[in-house]
Amino acid sequence: MRLLSLALAIAQVCSTELWAQPNTYSAAEIQLRLRKLATLGSVLHIAAHPDDENTLLLAYFARERSLRTGYLSLTRGEGGQNLIGPEQGSLMGLIRTQELLAARRMDGAEQFFTRATDFGFSKTAEETLRKWGREEVLGDIVWVIRRFRPDVIFLRFSGTPRDGHGQHQASALLARDAFEAAGDGSRFPEQLGMVKPHRAKRLFFNLFNFTPEMEKENRAPQNIEIDAGGYNPLLGLSYGEIEGRSRSQHASQGMGWPERRGARLNHLRLIAGERAEKDPFEGIDTSWKRVAGGARLAALTEEAIRRFDPARPQAILPLLGEARGLIAAIGDGAAEGKLREVEELMAACAGLWLDASAARHAVTAGSRVAVNLEIVKRLPAEVTLVGVTVRGAAAGAAQWKDAALPTNQRLTETVTVTLPEGTGLTQPFWLRAPMAGTLYRIAEREEIGKAENDALLRAEFRFRMAGVEFGVERAVHHRYVDNVRGELTRPLTVAPAVAVEIAEAALVFGDGKARDVAVTVKANTAGASGEVALAAGAGWRIEPASRPYALGKENEQASLRFTIYPPVGESTVRLQATATGAGGTFRHGMRVIAYPHIPPITFFPEASATLVRTEVKVLSRRIGYVMGAGDQVPEALRQLGLEVTLLADEELAAGELGRYDAIVCGVRAYNTRAALRANRQRLLDYVSAGGTYVVQYNVVEGFGPRAAANSLESIGPYPLTVGRGRVTVEDSPVNLADHALLRRPNAISKRDFEGWVQERGLYYAEKFDGRYSSLFATQDPGEDWQPGGMLTARYGKGAFVFTAYSWFRQLPAGVPGAYRIFANLISAGKVE
Repeated sequence: MRLLSLALAIAQVCSTELWAQPNTYSAAEIQLRLRKLATLGSVLHIAAHPDDENTLLLAYFARERSLRTGYLSLTRGEGGQNLIGPEQGSLMGLIRTQELLAARRMDGAEQFFTRATDFGFSKTAEETLRKWGREEVLGDIVWVIRRFRPDVIFLRFSGTPRDGHGQHQASALLARDAFEAAGDGSRFPEQLGMVKPHRAKRLFFNLFNFTPEMEKENRAPQNIEIDAGGYNPLLGLSYGEIEGRSRSQHASQGMGWPERRGARLNHLRLIAGERAEKDPFEGIDTSWKRVAGGARLAALTEEAIRRFDPARPQAILPLLGEARGLIAAIGDGAAEGKLREVEELMAACAGLWLDASAARHAVTAGSRVAVNLEIVKRLPAEVTLVGVTVRGAAAGAAQWKDAALPTNQRLTETVTVTLPEGTGLTQPFWLRAPMAGTLYRIAEREEIGKAENDALLRAEFRFRMAGVEFGVERAVHHRYVDNVRGELTRPLTVAPAVAVEIAEAALVFGDGKARDVAVTVKANTAGASGEVALAAGAGWRIEPASRPYALGKENEQASLRFTIYPPVGESTVRLQATATGAGGTFRHGMRVIAYPHIPPITFFPEASATLVRTEVKVLSRRIGYVMGAGDQVPEALRQLGLEVTLLADEELAAGELGRYDAIVCGVRAYNTRAALRANRQRLLDYVSAGGTYVVQYNVVEGFGPRAAANSLESIGPYPLTVGRGRVTVEDSPVNLADHALLRRPNAISKRDFEGWVQERGLYYAEKFDGRYSSLFATQDPGEDWQPGGMLTARYGKGAFVFTAYSWFRQLPAGVPGAYRIFANLISAGKVE
């Protein structure tokens, strides 16, 4: 039994499939939760982005010290690059939010956010605070502190240029201010109707430990040293191993991390608050004795820990029942969380399996939802089911009343509820309204700080055991079996009765020719019929103006084709698709982001696109594309009428490369496709024979010896050294060289650099052979010009191009000048 409990505990800590709250807990997990029930201390970690957090210390505080532990990431990481797919911007934020939640399931901490967005790399704190709005983000941090009420706060960054990224610096500067402001009732008084001022006992900076010099500095006597590398026998893991598994959830950032064993020293430097000599919680009572009348609770929880028998967890139910009554009588914020903890523990010690599921993952407003309830009491404890109520967007109650539960017998009932007609789409709450600059607009203050939406429906199961009545909630989800991965769950969502979608975010017309555009219409309810219409701005003509649809079955979809006629001159307008029928008017699509390490993410983009008319000439027609980390450049090139083929490793090794006018290397392809290095000579032979090879940005991975081993110097025909330089201001000035490739086939001017998004480029070449020509240079304010972002060289009869500019952002965004410049790059071999 003990070995089985240990195995189950390990699975629970390590499995990335545990997307919802576990239904029952192993004996080892119950022991850990009993320790947490006996502990009232709390610690909050603050930094700027997903993957900034110190997962080792989070695991140590949460699972060794049993403290309530939280991580406040000021942003959702929208500006990061994506190593696993093409998503960018807010969609990148959706993925990274779920990666953080997966990491927290590993290390045991909770997750919080502010309204700030990651707008891309920033070189100064001043720029970050100006773009975010200092007071707005400061207020959000204060709000989270006042709600979480930590005893100790520790920062990942110092608030100095040593932190690098301006958003890193800003996170520390704001957190320092928030430490004081949270305890001052005159600051952000509009919050005080829902929270009270709170001043944490101490504020620490978690010192970096990247170099021997830093390590020596960290050992200064005023710093607190923590060995967070301990081993937890209940989990069968060290906190270093949990750290590795937690950090590796950041798959989109390529953050696979080693699972380390043995001592792991971390150091904390006091920034503000009471001095501590050896431990960050010195002098802080983290037991129930800190609460008035808590001495009896302290005794009860300690006795429950001592008397817990893994083979008979139900034996401690009387102790937990008495503790539950005392906690309910306390009635403050800390007790509210502990009340949920003790009720979950009572259910776990009785062996209760509780589930509430729907047959579909997507439902529509006004529809009836059958909620399947399931209860199994798997241990011989005396438990009476008082009743079950479904609450949330709709309400209903089960027929079960005051029933004694049999042991290991499955009880089921279905409760049908009707969603109101006005029930809104289950859009991530921070995406419901257009952004205000670089801040999300969040209407309800109570949603600020939350990681994700509350469940659409929840089932409250009420029981009587050990002399007390209590309730346990379960989110209503969709439970299903995947043929490969087994039983899984996903959240229940409200979808539009009819979803309408334009596949491309931008439609670029490089000449005056009309083009057919497909609009997909999908029924989320049976018997949907009506019309889909397209509308655009002045100068654009669409035929026909609308098309009918008739979809008899749920999930049936159709593709409707429209012909769009562009104007003669340059133009950028909005294209809107609207579906009528099925009892309403619908302007949203329905998409799902699915990766194996996170739950499926359903969201509802507006059914619109940007129409762009600009003159683009291209000399190359057949393009081979080597996809790297994932981008949407191939789709953008197809909009110019080009034939684009994605090249597999086999074709790089043995295919006829000469049939392509140009080969384009996708973003970070040299980081993800070993076949590129292995077939370097074949690619150079292709160029020498008259081809064009365009290499987009790649990353120098690691530092020191690791960086040398991953050198990118051989990606071209002549030496070049890729560095870490970048230009982050998207409208930074550009100096153009006098070069044929900027005259043909399109005459490039500074106007082509207008309207860019997020940045100019990243990972520029810092050194390059004299046989390369730099086509243009750019600079961030106050910095030197960087010429290494756009290099070309003739090689034999063809041309090689290295470009670190962010085409992977500009082309999908429909930036007209980006199309014109990139058309020249893929034509380089044909331009003398």
